[in-house]
Amino acid sequence: MPQTHIRFDWAIKKLLRNKANYGVLAGFLSELLRKPITIQSILEGESNQQAEDDKLNRVDILAENDQGELILIEVQNSTEQDYFHRMLYGTSRLITDFLEKGEPYGNVKKVYSVNIVYFSLGQGDDYIYQGKFDFRGLHLEERLGLLIKQRKLFNIQDVYEIFPEYYVIKVNNFNEVVKDALDEWIYFLKKSQIKDEFTAQGLAEAKENLLVDSLSEAERANYLRFMENRRYEISLIESSRSEGRLEGLEEGMEKGMKEGMEQGKQQEKTNIARLLKQQGTDLDTITAATGLTREEIEKL
Repeated sequence: MPQTHIRFDWAIKKLLRNKANYGVLAGFLSELLRKPITIQSILEGESNQQAEDDKLNRVDILAENDQGELILIEVQNSTEQDYFHRMLYGTSRLITDFLEKGEPYGNVKKVYSVNIVYFSLGQGDDYIYQGKFDFRGLHLEERLGLLIKQRKLFNIQDVYEIFPEYYVIKVNNFNEVVKDALDEWIYFLKKSQIKDEFTAQGLAEAKENLLVDSLSEAERANYLRFMENRRYEISLIESSRSEGRLEGLEEGMEKGMKEGMEQGKQQEKTNIARLLKQQGTDLDTITAATGLTREEIEKL
């Protein structure tokens, strides 16, 4: 049975800011971005609350790699309907915050937005999504590229390398079937466990440094309190969903009964009208007796 490790969001807040643990974060990013990542420094993310007893519904960490690129990693536990909008705001703010006044636009930093969510974000059954910006011709359907001069000047090959790049990991959609190194990381994000056979970059360091048993007594108490808060929040969410489903069922039954009664009354009127019509009763009398229109009676 694999040992239980610290949840990634708590590790982001408490442990991965330590330079000794940069390898864990760099390994995860290297597997996700599919290129070697070296963490140069950790900067402070705006939503990283410092209270020991917070519930960590949202936590982030901002890293800068050795290429000067910014990587914002955010973990979101509870549902936010405007989360996509906040992703855009987060990258936009980083771009403006890290471009000094008077600097040329060519100095805009590349930004990666990595979003690890534990709720149903958007409509889609996959568990890893990537979003890159690209220009396509409306008539020729060609891809807009860079001039050779631009490639040399900015040391990039494609337009999308300038714009923010987004990753969304919907952890709860992962079926725990590991197919590659990145799946090993997703397994860890979901289960907080690292199997002995896992070889993904950064997981060896995580396996050694992120054990619950390796925490100090005070840290372990904080972590256990955090986990209890998470269980309580999940319980509240599930209870709310159950109540919602029950209310919906009751409303549906009530609505169905009303509709059934109305349909029954309508059918009864129709049967009476048909019988009176067969007996030769004039239409005005049938209309008065049943409330049906002349057109409805004529169709019987």
